[in-house]
Amino acid sequence: MKKVLYILPFAVITFLSSCKKNNVESYEEWGFKPQSYFPDPAYNFEGNKQDYNSFVLGRALFYDKLLSSDNTVSCSMCHEQPHGFGSHSTSLSVGVGGLIGTRNSPPIFNMAWMPDFMWDGGINHIEVMPIAPITNPVEMNETIANVINKLQQSERYRKLFKLAYGGSEQVTEQKMLKALAQFMMMIVSDQSKYDKVRRNEATFTQTEQQGYDLFVQKCSQCHTEPLFTDYSFRNNGLDATFDDLGRALITQQTSDEGKFKVPTLRNVELTYPYMHDGRFFTLNQVLDHYSSGVQQSATLDPALQTGIPLTSSEKLQLIAFLKTLTDYELLNNKWLMEPQD
Repeated sequence: MKKVLYILPFAVITFLSSCKKNNVESYEEWGFKPQSYFPDPAYNFEGNKQDYNSFVLGRALFYDKLLSSDNTVSCSMCHEQPHGFGSHSTSLSVGVGGLIGTRNSPPIFNMAWMPDFMWDGGINHIEVMPIAPITNPVEMNETIANVINKLQQSERYRKLFKLAYGGSEQVTEQKMLKALAQFMMMIVSDQSKYDKVRRNEATFTQTEQQGYDLFVQKCSQCHTEPLFTDYSFRNNGLDATFDDLGRALITQQTSDEGKFKVPTLRNVELTYPYMHDGRFFTLNQVLDHYSSGVQQSATLDPALQTGIPLTSSEKLQLIAFLKTLTDYELLNNKWLMEPQD
């Protein structure tokens, strides 16, 4: 496992203020510290080394509605900490003026390991990913130039940018995007019961163990441990014909029609509704789909040609295991909470 710098110098005044606002007890708790059984991150920290002040700036930006055209929508409104940094208020994303998007807002934890982003993989670098929602007309409907202008006019942000990057108070697109990446890289989920069992700190119940055994047998090909996704793009049989072409919109290959990124199952108990279009609201509905609802099409994943047969008791066992992937510490992580100015 490659080592990552954890702690870098920071401004004492800013740190004390942040601790008071967020009731964080120790700076030593902060830092990118993935588990030893996690793979190496896909993100290269060499070009954006960890820095506390940059993280604080990124956190402020993530929760600020100023990034939208009418100052009503923030990143956090579609990626809520109490819901595993996903959104379960509606099936599809909701933007400025109540406009409805075309896909469900996915959770955004463990992004340091993602090789690409969005349901169709249309973005391959975290430092440019925020540009998409900021400029999407049915999401935040803003221009990057106008966001930079608004930030430059804010005394608070001029100070935060100077603390993060030194020198002048100048706000730039690159600084903004790197700061957002600093914050998003810190949204790490690795404290679920599953993780504690893996570290020999807890044990599964009999039902959870039975569910885990079923998972390994029937689900792990796509939802690979320990991140519970292989980040591939697959057609999981939702439809026989496609209103949304998915990955094919990016590759322009008919062989990719109806394929979407395999989502992580971590925190799946909290990140409903499920699938790229949010069509399922319960885990039972999801398992019913795989057991008896898979639709045939030319690009259907070979592993799902006959579905995944499951009995009623097996579904209960699988759900019991899936609930062990809920990371309650992530939901209450004070470093990741909205700053209280």
